[in-house]
Amino acid sequence: MDASQVSQVTEMMYALRNPAGVPTYPIIFIGLGVLTFALHILFVQLMLGTSAITLYGAFNSNPYWRRLGAAMLEISKVSVSVAIVIGVAPLLFVQVIYDPHWYTSNVLSAKWVIAFIFILILAYWAMYFYYFQNGKNADKTVTPKSRWSMIVSLALMLVVGFIMHSLTTQILHPELWKEWYMQDGVLDYSGSQLHAYNPWRFAFFISMAIPVAGGMLVTYRRFKSVREDADHDYLNWAADLGKKWIKVGSVISAALYVAWMMNLPETAGDFATSFWGYAGGIAVIFYALWAMIRLKGEARFCSYMALPMALVIGLIVAVSREMLRYGILNDFFHYDFMDYKVVMDWYSTGLFFLTFAIVGGSVLAYFLTIAWKTGQTVGVYTPSAAVDKMGTVAIWIMVLWMIQFFVIGFWIWAK
Repeated sequence: MDASQVSQVTEMMYALRNPAGVPTYPIIFIGLGVLTFALHILFVQLMLGTSAITLYGAFNSNPYWRRLGAAMLEISKVSVSVAIVIGVAPLLFVQVIYDPHWYTSNVLSAKWVIAFIFILILAYWAMYFYYFQNGKNADKTVTPKSRWSMIVSLALMLVVGFIMHSLTTQILHPELWKEWYMQDGVLDYSGSQLHAYNPWRFAFFISMAIPVAGGMLVTYRRFKSVREDADHDYLNWAADLGKKWIKVGSVISAALYVAWMMNLPETAGDFATSFWGYAGGIAVIFYALWAMIRLKGEARFCSYMALPMALVIGLIVAVSREMLRYGILNDFFHYDFMDYKVVMDWYSTGLFFLTFAIVGGSVLAYFLTIAWKTGQTVGVYTPSAAVDKMGTVAIWIMVLWMIQFFVIGFWIWAK
């Protein structure tokens, strides 16, 4: 593209920007977007990896694989719920800062955006159908029922992942928006096409499910090993499998990351050989090195670090991903979100952080405590008075939050 064409694209992007501005400093939205994306993609990869284990266990006659598949199904169905809830946050932050790009991408592929919701619902239902067909089966070594539903669930999850991948890839090609909108001289209002994708980028993020699931297996062994009824032979087998997945999966992911960097668009410039271009790949391979050092032997007391380490790796990759997006749109097309007009809204900004820290923190602390205690108790778990009080406090915090929400809303409306 010559300078005049780049200038036209830049003017178009600025013209599509929301004239109302943003309620706080743009860098805050970007920082929160990176953080919440790292959390979201961790649970997506955890869901994909544990679903694959569940599916493999369902078709494997090995009793250990059958038990592990049933156990990982519990993780998978929770992970998809968490991934959906957390996934709302990075989506909101992207549409605030990159609103010209995100909304244009959505309009260009509108049918796929709508289909995304329905496909995700079907994938969710298929997973729970498999769960309800086999969840009450006390003997985890028998052949599971309705295995087809788990195949459908995993396949549809990959489809919705690809849709989101395509939408985010289309953001990076503003120079092609008009061409996609007007094909062969005819305006295309259908929104029926996914116009851009990078198979190496998609494969990289999906492949990270292997080491993340490995981290889950290592954590699973550590978590269950303290129970009185623990089957240590089975748990050690699962942990060894997890260590192998971390090491082998990290190497596979690193190779796919390199392939992604080698197939960046020309508008990315020399990003592949920049600091952040290298950082993402080095972080991924570092996970394998960490596993070789810290998970050597039984490593009972460091196993809990497997998933937090996966989150750290994901956070570095998320930063690298954001720097790539910023580099393309700012360095090549000269669109800078940092010059967005700021109309400071202290209430909404403060409310977000207080909600995230206090409301989310109290509820999450209670849920994690219950999950922890239940998983390490043989038989039926009875919460202590302190745990019950945690639940009561969490409920009251949510009630007070809803009261202030409606009070402030009615007060603004009355003005």
